Amino acid sequence: MSTLTDEPGETGAGKAGGSAGASGAGVANGAGAAEVTSGNGGANGGTDGADRRWDDGLIARHAAGHIGAGGVAVTVGVEGIDGPGGTAAPADAHQPIGGAYEGPLRARLDALRELVGLSRTRIEGTALAEAGRVLDEASTRQRLSSRHTVVAIAGATGSGKSTLFNALAEVPISETGLRRPTTSAPIACVWSEGAAGLLDRLAIPGRLRRKPLAGGDGDEELEGLVLIDLPDHDSAVVAHRDQVDRVLALVDAVIWVVDPEKYADAALHERYLRPLAGHAEITFVVLNQIDRLPGDAADQVLDDLRRLLDEDGMAVGEHGEPGATVLPISALTGRGVGELRGEVGRFVQERKAAARRLSADVDAAAARLRSVYVADGRTGLSERSRDEFAERLAGAVGAVATGEAAEREWLRNAGRACGTPWLRLWRWYERTRTPGGGVRPAEVIVEDELTARQRVEQAVRTVADDAAAGLPRPWAQAVREAAVRGAVGLPEALDELAVTAGPPSGRPSRPAWWPAAVLVQAAMTLLQIYGALWLVGQIIGVLDPGIVPPVLVMLGGIVGGPLVEWACEAAARGPARRYGQDAERRLREAAAGCGRAKVLDPIAAELMRYREVRERYSTVSGLTR
Repeated sequence: MSTLTDEPGETGAGKAGGSAGASGAGVANGAGAAEVTSGNGGANGGTDGADRRWDDGLIARHAAGHIGAGGVAVTVGVEGIDGPGGTAAPADAHQPIGGAYEGPLRARLDALRELVGLSRTRIEGTALAEAGRVLDEASTRQRLSSRHTVVAIAGATGSGKSTLFNALAEVPISETGLRRPTTSAPIACVWSEGAAGLLDRLAIPGRLRRKPLAGGDGDEELEGLVLIDLPDHDSAVVAHRDQVDRVLALVDAVIWVVDPEKYADAALHERYLRPLAGHAEITFVVLNQIDRLPGDAADQVLDDLRRLLDEDGMAVGEHGEPGATVLPISALTGRGVGELRGEVGRFVQERKAAARRLSADVDAAAARLRSVYVADGRTGLSERSRDEFAERLAGAVGAVATGEAAEREWLRNAGRACGTPWLRLWRWYERTRTPGGGVRPAEVIVEDELTARQRVEQAVRTVADDAAAGLPRPWAQAVREAAVRGAVGLPEALDELAVTAGPPSGRPSRPAWWPAAVLVQAAMTLLQIYGALWLVGQIIGVLDPGIVPPVLVMLGGIVGGPLVEWACEAAARGPARRYGQDAERRLREAAAGCGRAKVLDPIAAELMRYREVRERYSTVSGLTR
């Protein structure tokens, strides 16, 4: 025979002392780290709780302020369910009966897997750790039984969760009593065969696996339920709290048991309920020990509990809306246990708890990753930024100066071809007198190396900043790094382009009218020579005197030559400008092509990668559902 003492047998004052977590007087032994809370701690606990952010059961204590200080200890005697000596029942064999995820959940998991794969080289592993854990848990849960639903019962010290566990199992399984902590390791109660794999996943040994009704399977209402009684989440033993956190991350649903004194405990709300607000559909919150509240105090406490859940961000399922199930019960007297049993039974028979839990985990992972995938505004590289980048590269390579030099060279060439012989002779004489004044090739303007390099670097930084604007930090950094990597060797490549893509060496091509202009200029020269010879012949008496005709002929040649040269220069301005513009255009296009291949294309690849992961993130977060 084993003697089990129900947890609600504590006095109300003693429980109030434990609500703050450390105010009451406690005695701990080294072996079990048991905690005994005395009534003296009640006053201290209430005083400490008043100063805290949460009201810490203030409404409950006010409503029950006149309840007798003496609690009622209930002792129940039963035969040890494990048989003589506490021998553990043999674990049932695991059957690989897991099912594949379907519908939106499958699409979200696939998208999350692709998202992690595309982001590994761009985002720190710590940011992707939770997503990786969700994928691992999804894969593991899929291989296990889909006919079973794992529900954990969690609560604070003295909340009565072990009593509720026994009430649902309808047989004393978990030890209850005044000694704290009572539950030192998770205990499982399984309503049907095939759950061994799930229990192995929870690391619950065979000696802590039980069956309801002394091993019977006749409870069809809860068939498929795997109920886990957890240690206290606020236990003084760190190992107990660690076990709670470990198991809560693996179960399909949770029944949180709170009592009138500690339903508003900050440790519960800040550490568990608030972070798990997105898991409302797989959460039950039961207010236990309502038998200790007089009159309508239970309704007041229940309303306050709903208010706190709303502040936590956890939706409460009312009027058919999805959300957490909140119920008042008394595990000791059985009041409300039947209703909870029915709710849990319907929940289990739906066979959707595992998928709901996993969907909520995906939502939580997506929320954590939002800052690294969702941009602040419109992203991408605009045409204006591309044009400005090409313009800066053209300035660095000296495209404008090269075009102007080519235009001047074309005009000089036209002047040499269409100028008067005497002017050309004079220019030749000037060149011979000037050292190095021979015929020079077309001038190619290349800026000072340091200045050109600085311009290129500035252009790369500017276009990278434009492309990264609005992107989340990891992707903005990836864009900048791609631009920097591509810019390696860009100044040298532009210097080479300034030589190879500039105007061709040698004389520029001439328009079709140049030969005619040269012939007219030659005719003007011949007129000058003819008029001069005619005049000389008259002077020496070889020809008949008549000064006017030879002077007019010679004057026509003298005046006509410069006129032809001026007309040719005027006609040459258009072709020279086009020639310079063509040289500038070729150099611009070459510089833009080089910049596009080395800088813009890598940036575009990173932006494309971001768009791909952004689409996957939209699927993961459910934005496309």
